[in-house]
Amino acid sequence: MKVLVINAGSSSLKYQLMDPHTREVLAKGLCERIGIDGRLTHKIPAKDAKYEFDIPMPTHAEAIQAVLNALLSEEHGVIKSVSEIDAVGHRVVHAGEKFASSVLITDAVKEALEECIPLAPLHNPANLTGIKACEQVMPGVPMVGVFDTTFHQTMPPKSFIYALPYACYEQDKVRRYGFHGTSHRYVSQRAAAMLGKPIEELKIITCHLGNGSSIAAVDCGKSVDTTMGFTPLAGLPMGTRSGDLDAGIMEYLMNKHGYDMKEMMTILNKKSGVLGISGVSSDFRDIENAANEGNKQAALALEAFQYSVKKYIGAYAAAMGGVDAIVFTAGVGENDAITRYNSASGLEFMGVKMDQQANKVRGKEAVISAPDSKVKVLLIPTDEELMIAMDTAEIVGK
Repeated sequence: MKVLVINAGSSSLKYQLMDPHTREVLAKGLCERIGIDGRLTHKIPAKDAKYEFDIPMPTHAEAIQAVLNALLSEEHGVIKSVSEIDAVGHRVVHAGEKFASSVLITDAVKEALEECIPLAPLHNPANLTGIKACEQVMPGVPMVGVFDTTFHQTMPPKSFIYALPYACYEQDKVRRYGFHGTSHRYVSQRAAAMLGKPIEELKIITCHLGNGSSIAAVDCGKSVDTTMGFTPLAGLPMGTRSGDLDAGIMEYLMNKHGYDMKEMMTILNKKSGVLGISGVSSDFRDIENAANEGNKQAALALEAFQYSVKKYIGAYAAAMGGVDAIVFTAGVGENDAITRYNSASGLEFMGVKMDQQANKVRGKEAVISAPDSKVKVLLIPTDEELMIAMDTAEIVGK
């Protein structure tokens, strides 16, 4: 079976063509500058080949057609006919409370996602555009929506409710939704496999650490809490996002500097996080280099981030009444040994013991805790595309 996985942004589109059963990635790539001019980067992993093209892409429909042309090309293609694509799996950011699992995309599903646009105004319109573009270029091919939020729909009310007037939840749907769900689901399942135990018997804390970061408490395979909230702005400090803060700070700064709400939200989303503290960069590698050269703000940014990760690990262990495994994943989690070590060190009181030598690894599955650690600490590269493809194959197969 061949599934085309699509992750559409406002001016970009990532894709992978894969066989979810063998897990082979046949081709993958990126369309950029959609609506401006258009550029396609196309890769064939089996050949270790990379191709780049400048192609006009006024809309996502032209981008999808460019992807199909690349996949069908005699020179750098991997299929001979569009009919070889059995289904398309779409990453969609926000499903609100409407869906608790991945679904076959129908007109009713698209209407429901339209209704969720106010909850994710930057993401859902682009995701819907990608769906409609595929329908236009690939009529008749089944489409499946896989949502960032659905994994966290198992959170109990005590976890997702905010201490606001209850009408804000009933009428306005203001609650904790959580994001990165596909990643948290994938790595928690892989953790169970690595430990050789049923996920239904495990308490796992998954740390998706990157430019966008979130942590989830996964009890018996179900998300029971997560750091991101109503929007992806909450929780840990991130590359440019503030994470949790006292809401009164917004009123104080707006009154003092005359910011309007748009300016304030730009500060919180684009100018804060480790970029804001360090004044150097949103890239953890740049910040670490600056810290090593004696930049105190850069060092503080790293310490604040690692402290926040450690604090949530402790909180979620308490929430679940224990923890069997802690997982690090995503760009920083998979590649930054120092951040992993500092985030999980000092937790010996709860059975966590790191192994500095075992932790010297990047981008591959590994146990990075000491052999006698009661709680296993794991590095697991995330694979959201595979999770989307597997969900798509299962739903289309039914």
